[in-house]
Amino acid sequence: MDINWYPGHMTKARRMIEALLPSVDCVVELVDARIPLSSKNPDIEKITQNKPKLLILNKSDIADPKMNKWWQAYFEEKGYSVMLFDSRTKKAASTAMFIGKIKDIFAEKLERQKQRGIVGKSVKIMVLGIPNVGKSTFINNISGQKVAKAEDRPGVTRGKQWISLQNGIDMLDMPGILWPKLENKYAAQNLAITGAIKDNVLDIEGLAMVLLGILKVHYKNELCLRYKLPDELPEDNYELLKLVAKKRGFMISGGHVDTERAAIILIDEFRGCKIGKITLDNLDKNES
Repeated sequence: MDINWYPGHMTKARRMIEALLPSVDCVVELVDARIPLSSKNPDIEKITQNKPKLLILNKSDIADPKMNKWWQAYFEEKGYSVMLFDSRTKKAASTAMFIGKIKDIFAEKLERQKQRGIVGKSVKIMVLGIPNVGKSTFINNISGQKVAKAEDRPGVTRGKQWISLQNGIDMLDMPGILWPKLENKYAAQNLAITGAIKDNVLDIEGLAMVLLGILKVHYKNELCLRYKLPDELPEDNYELLKLVAKKRGFMISGGHVDTERAAIILIDEFRGCKIGKITLDNLDKNES
């Protein structure tokens, strides 16, 4: 199943990012904690390589807690400053930790400014990430007010928007961008499953079968509990999708099961964390 989605506004957004980069001090990149490698745009790494960075593993509250720690350690070993973040709830501790991380990154610069008598100068941050990774919700929670438009679908933010915090930090919310060619099939599927790519360009049943293949290997208990499945699962993922449809009573005329409806429900319930706290990324497959 080949997946590619790169609408014209993303080309415009990339050019805007490149034009505005010289005016910011730091880049905050958000990735989806459920797919931290799949959602890490290699183009962002290329165009921001000379800027200090903070990597946010967002949506960590709906990812596997054990894998959150593993991925945080993985990126820290590679030299990143990393923070786990739950963008769905407003937590003062998370905001304080974020501000502390930014101040740590700029500790030397701020001290030099202080010695030169420069005080009150704000730190300018550009917030980047793929579509639907939660940038606007993250900014709203950090700022404590609804200043950025946020919806649970890709492509909502289309233009730049500056947001000033009370802690001497100005954040620039930018549109989410993918990269033009999703060469890693595994990463592309993960992006589609988590909602970074518009559903209307996808084979939803094929996507559901990919998800079932991951769940029955790594999260079998959660899968069986949610859909009341037997311990012995079909090897074929389409047969497994049919079984999910039967268990939910999704039938159509002629006594056939409605696998499309089952696929939509499965993807939706995964995204809503109704199956469980699940991480999809696998290091071996992502780097293949």
